[in-house]
Amino acid sequence: MKLLLKNCDIISTVNGEFVPVKSGYLGIDGDRIDYIGKERPLEKYDREKDMTNRLLAPGLINCHGHSPMTLLRGVGSDLPLQEWLFEKMIPVEDTFTADDIRVGNALALLEMISTGTTSYSDMYNECEIIAENTLKAGIKANIGRPIQSFNPNEKYEECYRVRESMELFDNYHMAGEGRIRIDFSIHAEYTCFAHLVEQYSAYCKEKGGRMHIHLSETEKEHRECIEKYGKTPARWFCDLGTFDSPTSAAHCVWLTQEDMEILAAKGVSPVHNPSSNMKLASGFSPVQKMMDMGINVALGTDGAASNNNLNMMEELHIASIIHNGYTNDPVIMKAPQALRMATVNGAKLQGRADTGSLEVGKKADIIAFDLDRPHLYPNLDPVALLCYSAQGSDVCMNMVDGRIVYENGEFLTLDREKIMYEARKVVEKLYG
Repeated sequence: MKLLLKNCDIISTVNGEFVPVKSGYLGIDGDRIDYIGKERPLEKYDREKDMTNRLLAPGLINCHGHSPMTLLRGVGSDLPLQEWLFEKMIPVEDTFTADDIRVGNALALLEMISTGTTSYSDMYNECEIIAENTLKAGIKANIGRPIQSFNPNEKYEECYRVRESMELFDNYHMAGEGRIRIDFSIHAEYTCFAHLVEQYSAYCKEKGGRMHIHLSETEKEHRECIEKYGKTPARWFCDLGTFDSPTSAAHCVWLTQEDMEILAAKGVSPVHNPSSNMKLASGFSPVQKMMDMGINVALGTDGAASNNNLNMMEELHIASIIHNGYTNDPVIMKAPQALRMATVNGAKLQGRADTGSLEVGKKADIIAFDLDRPHLYPNLDPVALLCYSAQGSDVCMNMVDGRIVYENGEFLTLDREKIMYEARKVVEKLYG
C-alpha cells in the first residue's frame, strides 16, 4: 500500500542536516519513505491523507528506561539514589509478579506512544512479556535482561540471570521483522562481579550482540569503584571486555577525561537522562564535551520512578536548555544537536541504520504535531519549535514502519481502557 501525506510541514534530513520543508508531501511505500518534497510527486498513491497544520518529524527514540517501573511512579521521592533504589524501589519490585510487569509495561507503552516515541531501549526482567507487549503495540524496542549478582562466589554457569538473557536473545532477537532487538545487559559495576562481567561480555561479543549498562551515574558509584578496584567504572568495564561490543551507557555523569577518551575509542554511546539526573541530584553529564570528541550521545527518560514520566518531548526540552544555563553559554547546546540526540543518535545506538530521520529509503517511523495550538504559532523554525515549544500532548499521530499506531488521541493497537483498568487493580494491590 502506498500512502501520500500532503500539505504538511516536514523536518527532513539532507546530508546529515535537518532541512525543513514547508507545505510539502511525504510518500510512503509499504514501510519506507519513498518521496519527500515541496511539489506533489508524479507517482500515484493508493491513498492520500491531508496533513494541513501538521508538522512531521522523525519518531523519538528513548534509549534508556525500565518500563514496568511506571507502577513505582511517585514512590520514594526526594531521596538520594542509593537510598531511593535499595530502600524504596527494590522492596516493592521484589513483590512484582510477571503479570504486574506486563501491566506496567503496557502502561508505559501508552505513555510513550502518545508522546511520540517510536522505539525504546528497556532494561528489566520478564523480558519475554515486554517483547510480546511491544510486538502487539506495533512499535520498536531494544530489550535487555540485565545481569546482577550479590554473591561473589556465584559461578557464571549458575547465574540464572545470565541464562535468562541468553534465552531471550535466542528466542526474540529480530522478532517482528526486526522491530524487536535483544540487547545484552549488565545492570552496573556496583551490582555485579568482575568474573561474571568478563565472561558475559565475551559471550555478547561472540554472538555479535549489543550491550546496555549503567555507567558512572553518581559520584558515590564512581568514587567507590576507584576505591575497590583502583580504576573508574569506565576503565573497569573496558578492561573486562564489555566495550568490545557496541555499548550504550546510561547516565555517564561522573566521567574523567580518560573515561571519555575510552568511550570515544571504543565507540560507546552514552545516554543522557537529564530529568532523572536532576531529580536524583546526580549531576550534569558532560554532554557537549563528549559530542565535541565525536561520541554518539543519545537521549533517554530513565524509568518513571526517577523521572517521573516517559515523555521524550519533555526530555528533549530539558536537554536543550540545561547545559546552556549550567555553563553560562547560550550556544553550547543548539536545538539541532538536541533533536539529533533524540532521533539520529538514538537510531545509531540501537543499531537501526534504517530509521532516526525522514529521508527517502528510511523506515516510515514518523510522528506528527498539531500546529493549530497557540504555543506552536508562528512556526518560523520547526526544529527550535520542537525543542523549546512543543509538548508531548501535541503529538497527534505516531507511525511505525508505515503503520499508524496512534492518532488524535486514539490508540489503534492497544486497548487503553483495559490497560488503565488493569493498572488501577495492580496499584491497589501493591499499595492498598
